[in-house]
Order: sequence, then structure tokens, then C-alpha cells
Amino acid sequence: MGDDEAGRAAEALIPQFQLERLLTQDQAGRRIVLLGSIDSKPAILLAERAAFASDDDHLSTFAASLEHIKNLGANDIYSWFLASSGVSNGASAAQQPPDLKLNLIYPCTEKHVKKYTTQRVRMVTETAETFAKHVRPYMQRNREEGRLNWVFNIIEGRTEQEDVMYREHGEEGFLVLPDLNWDRKTLTSLHLLALVERRDLWSLRDLTRNHIIWLKHMRQKLLDAATKLYPSIEWDELKLYLHYQPTYYHMHIHIVHAMLEAGTTQSVGKAFSLENIISQLEGMPEGKGMADVSLTYFLGEQNELWTNIFLPLKEGQGPSQA
Repeated sequence: MGDDEAGRAAEALIPQFQLERLLTQDQAGRRIVLLGSIDSKPAILLAERAAFASDDDHLSTFAASLEHIKNLGANDIYSWFLASSGVSNGASAAQQPPDLKLNLIYPCTEKHVKKYTTQRVRMVTETAETFAKHVRPYMQRNREEGRLNWVFNIIEGRTEQEDVMYREHGEEGFLVLPDLNWDRKTLTSLHLLALVERRDLWSLRDLTRNHIIWLKHMRQKLLDAATKLYPSIEWDELKLYLHYQPTYYHMHIHIVHAMLEAGTTQSVGKAFSLENIISQLEGMPEGKGMADVSLTYFLGEQNELWTNIFLPLKEGQGPSQA
């Protein structure tokens, strides 16, 4: 049998596959492994979404080729959608589940461009002194420039209320909504976001020993809320963590399924486990907190914290205003 003939014979096997059951779904829902049979013989079919074409010809027509675009929500300059990549199969195409999750930032800023540009990353150690002298003022300037408007819009009930899945008011008040990158269907890639109502906490740096009881209560409330929303998930199948540096300076906690594959956002140097933060605070003297310790994390080389603070410090110069 020649190579062409063997290839055609192999291709003919796929349409004959008879599904028995799903074995697993991973890579945030982008890969499935199916158990079935072909000609009454057991078979396993692995299916994974192919990589996007990156040549200019394909990219220039990508947006126009999308079909069945459905908006999931919008807030300030951020919008997110489900869509189908553009090859239609007639009337049945509308019946197919969307295969793309889209996030749109419009109008975007130069900071967005830098954030999403492929770049080298650097590990930095932020001492308590560096935080107090340089990073905390950078956070303050970001807040004063109105970069939290979209967060306050949600908390104050002006936007995205249809996406708020759970809410409690008070000193331990918070609301839960789906993370922009979750498809809202695949439970093993569950990713929720909890925004606290209080505004005195900007990041994990603001947490002190005095917050231990509050943090423990918050942890239990978040686990209760998530398992109430998704009864098939048990509390010990969930991970809770905070980012540092966070994308925005208002306290928020990520709630993800333990089986969600740990990409960059869950990696060392980005995600700090809520339980580990609590344990670290419990070992501190009275009056001390996360602002008093050194934290090591990574930054992209185009991040302002790198270009204006940590690179000059590395080169023995004084940081410029970030």
C-alpha cells in the first residue's frame, strides 16, 4: 500500500469513530480525549484545537471571518464575546458551539499594548524599603488616574450586574463574577473572581496580622459561595490566590478549579496562595504585615515597574517616576 493510499485509509477511520464516553478535558477545555470504537474495536480519539495561523494574510482577515459573535458583557473599555471561527457548513453552523472566546479592549492604551506584547521577563525582589519608597507611590498614581473606574462600576452596581453571580454586603462584603478568560461552561477550568467591597486594601501588601480573622472568614465565604453556585464541585477542589503584582490595585481573589492547568497566571512569581498568606501573617509579630517582607516575582521588560524602578536599581541608579 502506497503512502497516499495508506493516508486515505487512515483518514477514513475518523468518521467511523463511535463515541462511548469522554475520558478527560484539559488545557482549559481546548483538548478532549474520547473513548469509543471503530469496527467494534476499542479506540481513543484525542482532539486539540490547532494553533492560530500567524501569517499576515490570515491575520488580516481573522476578525472579518468570525461568525455568530455573542457579547457576554461590557464594562468601560472592556468587552468579551463568544464566537465561531469562520468556516460555515450551511445552516448547521449556527448549531455548533462557539470555539473562540474573545476579549476586546477598546480604546486601548500604550500600557495595554506593552502588557500583551511578547517580551522577556525578569525576576525581581521587592524589599519592604523598595515597596514603601517606589512601588506604593506607583500604586497611588495608578488609582488617582482613574484606572479602577471599571471595578467601582461593578461594585456600585452600575455595570455588569447581570454577571454578578453572588454578593454579600458589609465589612466582609464581596461579589463573585466569572473571570474574563473562563468560557462559563467547563467546570474543570472554572475561574471566578471575588471583588471585596472595602477599598482600603489595594493588594496583598496591605494585609497585616490584624486581617487574619477577616481573611479566614473571607476564605470560608468564598468557598461556600463557589460550591453553592456549582454543587458538583467540592470545597477542596478549589484554589484561592492573589496576584502580585496584580493587574489593578483593588483587592481581589481568584477562585479556580484545582484541575485548571497552571499557566502563567498561576505560576511561581505571580500567584500567592491565600492559605499561605494567612500562615505567613500568623507567624508575624503584632503590628507587622506583608508590607514588611521581601517579595520575589516576575515582570515583563516593558512593564513600567521594570523600566522605571527595578532596572535602574539593578544598574545602580535611582529609580525614575513610574
